[in-house]
Amino acid sequence: MKKTIVLTLVISSLVCCQAVNKFPRSKIPYNPEKYVCYQTIDEISIDGKMDESSWSKAKWTNYFVDIEGDLKPKPYYQTRVKMLWDDEYFYFAAKLEEPHIWAKLTERDAVVFYDNDFEIFIDPDGDTHKYYEFEINAFNTQWDLLITKPYRDDENVALNGWDIQGLKTAIGIKGTINDPSDEDEYWIIEVAYPWKALSEMTKSKSPPYDGDQWKVGFSRVQWETEVIDGKYEKKNNPTTGKHYPENNWVWSPQGLIAMHAPETWGLVQFTEINVGDRIVEFNYDNDEDAKWALRNVYYAQKDYQIKNGKYTNDFGMLDIPDEVNLKNYRWPPELYSTPSQFEAIIKSKDGKAKITIYQDGLIKVLDKKHDN
Repeated sequence: MKKTIVLTLVISSLVCCQAVNKFPRSKIPYNPEKYVCYQTIDEISIDGKMDESSWSKAKWTNYFVDIEGDLKPKPYYQTRVKMLWDDEYFYFAAKLEEPHIWAKLTERDAVVFYDNDFEIFIDPDGDTHKYYEFEINAFNTQWDLLITKPYRDDENVALNGWDIQGLKTAIGIKGTINDPSDEDEYWIIEVAYPWKALSEMTKSKSPPYDGDQWKVGFSRVQWETEVIDGKYEKKNNPTTGKHYPENNWVWSPQGLIAMHAPETWGLVQFTEINVGDRIVEFNYDNDEDAKWALRNVYYAQKDYQIKNGKYTNDFGMLDIPDEVNLKNYRWPPELYSTPSQFEAIIKSKDGKAKITIYQDGLIKVLDKKHDN
């Protein structure tokens, strides 16, 4: 079922791209949300209550926004997340304001976003490949996947049969599920994601080193509903006769309706400091800006390929609208291409580092990192 859905989405995306002669990309400036994740100070019981001292001391993220950021209205219900870690688990707790809590799906690995759901995406090494997706609804029904590449880069990317061994989850509900006769307040999601599972498809250390930064994304899918015969049902658009499209609310705005654009996710920095001991500042790695500059080359090469049936070695043929100023890297990049492949490379001015992006979106950072 998942493969059919994925293939349909990919084909639709490609048809759309060909029609408008543009490859999908973010329409907002690159400014990912940032979060410092501290170590726990007591044992976390995954029970949907969040009543441990560690949770009380952990900071909330900013409230979620629309996936397209300020291009769309703010969500009408609030969502926030906390994160913690210890030697065994990466912990997540989310609080979703919701006056009408409902769910229908109960089978593991069902397409959970057909219900209102909460989703976690993790790309440990930030190269946009080999990342993890997890979805859960108010029934605690789970769907976990390994993604080898974003769907835009390969139609056969989702390993749907994979399960997170050792995963712990719980749902806490302030209200009553599937009861339209009353008004609910919120639901809480608690997740303990084992480091062992997160080490399966990455070279990044799990648990991470002090100061390591991972790409992490969160999404809340929210459907428009109405009550029919005493049950919650998705609301139909009378003009089309189909369901209204779901709302996609996220922690870090992406500037396009596509969660599978890992380059747009937020950044989580891990610290060995215990939560509540002292404040650790987020240390933004300016190589992120260099990666984003190369990502725009990737988008432009895709546009060129859609229009001309091949990639180009000529940087002047690419439509890159923003002026790029990288303090410690040479610009423009070196380009090498065949009709079906390309790589774009930028090198540090001292020659000790380089960053490369390829036609499938993979980014590689070689040697010591530098500030731009």
